[in-house]
Amino acid sequence: QCLLSGSWKSDTGCRMVVSILSKDGSFSGSYLPGSAAGDSEILTSPLKGSQQDVGLVPQPTFSFTVHWQLRETSRMTAFLGQCYVGTNGEETLHALWLLREAAESPAEDWKATR
Repeated sequence: QCLLSGSWKSDTGCRMVVSILSKDGSFSGSYLPGSAAGDSEILTSPLKGSQQDVGLVPQPTFSFTVHWQLRETSRMTAFLGQCYVGTNGEETLHALWLLREAAESPAEDWKATR
């Protein structure tokens, strides 16, 4: 059974800590990008999300958002993925993400999502 509570580290050194996992599958915690992010002004940022009921699905899907704590700009990232349990019992997360920065105007909208 795969539970998101605890600390997770990505291949690029990012760290996600899920500190509260409710019975309804909602969770919250913090996220800190690794050195690969290349932006030293990014601070530990709050995250909120939800995962499937692990009582129904042993390898649940999940989603969460991170509201980046930055000094000069506003950014949000949405993650969507699944938690897998390997044959050795090790849990791993596989996820896709979209980062959105605030655009100055509708004409700048095209470059605001990565």
